[in-house]
Amino acid sequence: MMRGSAMRKRVCRFCVDKVEHIDYKDVATVRRFITERGKIIPSRVSGTCAPHQRQLTTAIKQARNIALIAFKELPV
Repeated sequence: MMRGSAMRKRVCRFCVDKVEHIDYKDVATVRRFITERGKIIPSRVSGTCAPHQRQLTTAIKQARNIALIAFKELPV
């Protein structure tokens, strides 16, 4: 913990917005949780709760399979 400043607990975006189901067709939302190398950002970094992280992982994998998002970025 840093000296002089309190660490704030991350809150789940989906819980705050009261999202019940994460849609794989919502590419803009799903892309925020993927690194530029194509990896899924873990919940300890993104702050999503466990149920929403599982839904998010499934949505990302579905979007990859029907080619809405790439499995990894192509080198330039």
